[in-house]
Amino acid sequence: MSSDANPDASTDPLLFGQRMQMLRTRRGMSRTVLAGLVGRSPSWVKQVEGGRLQTPKLSMILRLAEALRVGNLSELTGAERSRPTELFIGPGHRRLPEVAAVINAYPLGPATTSAVSSPRHLRARLDRAWRARHSAPNHREVVGSLLPELIRDAQLAARQADSGPQRRAAQAVLAEVYSLAQFFLAYQPESAMLWRVAERGMVAAQESEDPHTIGVSAWLMAQAHRDTGPSHYEAADQVTMETLRYLEPLLPDASHEVLAITGALRFEAGYTAARRGDAGTAWRFWDAARVTADRLPFSYFHPVTSFGRTIMGAHAVTVAVELHAGGESVRQARQSDTFTIPSRPRSARHRIEKARGYQLDGQPEAAVATLEKAYEAAPETIRYNGYARRIVLEESEARPLHRRRRAADLGVRMGILAV
Repeated sequence: MSSDANPDASTDPLLFGQRMQMLRTRRGMSRTVLAGLVGRSPSWVKQVEGGRLQTPKLSMILRLAEALRVGNLSELTGAERSRPTELFIGPGHRRLPEVAAVINAYPLGPATTSAVSSPRHLRARLDRAWRARHSAPNHREVVGSLLPELIRDAQLAARQADSGPQRRAAQAVLAEVYSLAQFFLAYQPESAMLWRVAERGMVAAQESEDPHTIGVSAWLMAQAHRDTGPSHYEAADQVTMETLRYLEPLLPDASHEVLAITGALRFEAGYTAARRGDAGTAWRFWDAARVTADRLPFSYFHPVTSFGRTIMGAHAVTVAVELHAGGESVRQARQSDTFTIPSRPRSARHRIEKARGYQLDGQPEAAVATLEKAYEAAPETIRYNGYARRIVLEESEARPLHRRRRAADLGVRMGILAV
């Protein structure tokens, strides 16, 4: 859910291959790994970096940008070939300044004596916020409007708690408010703030001593590490596995919430393995997550992770896509259509994963058609998703006119292409 700090790409003149090598090494990525991610050989990567091959076409530049997790194509191509296109860091939302202001505030005086919401009242407000997020097509707008007051009130409740149980309950709510903030901040140009919120959420979760709260904060911390790039995969695994070791002894008598966060963490382990290209481990953890999901009621849907029985088909698509198995991605996508995901943003995210599978399988028109459905479900999900942006930009350069027009129309609606 975050992006690595942008490398200094201002030391012009650098050749394309030199920039590519600099970005690759700063991400801790081998030539073999990068080659696998873009469907080429390690020798091809070496020749491009060494300047023995010409700068690739736009479609390959976009794939390299996706694999290297660059924010703007100018990081890879140089300022002289810059396009106003951010990939894994989307545009700043209009609510970002007010959310950032309250996150950056550090009250240093004594806690105010004014009335403070109880943890129980804050929990009810937070539950309403999660429901609003799942039902709203423009979910960042909804969450961004609610977060400032929620953060201030949860911080105040934690400071004013005057007993151990009340303090732990307040810290649990505060940790989950920070979790909601991470969903808002993801893929926006404030990656440092996202890390700050993730760390605060982990501290508050530990203070709460609540297994479910600890699991949720760890789940989001693992995502932050994994999405930073290959050099953080080990840290993502460490957070995931340590938390699973903590939760698994509790499972025989666990609540639905603890079961769900355990299943979500098991899938996260598989997700990271898939990013590494370890198919056996990825599917083993997916299967462990499915076994956990089967212990939940069919209609159960975890409000933070979206985990439940209906999400496992979508998770299977994600594993296949991350393993770059186009045919398997499409097969899993067809099977996953049996279920309905009760969340607009999560449903849109699933359609984006399906679109990635169609493109891997050589079906670009199906990919764009699926992204159109994702846009209908939740415009703010697709607008901030780097994979969706890359597919649309690549198709806007396709040779057949009808494909270019369809992709360009979607790109205009997403705000990444000019009219």
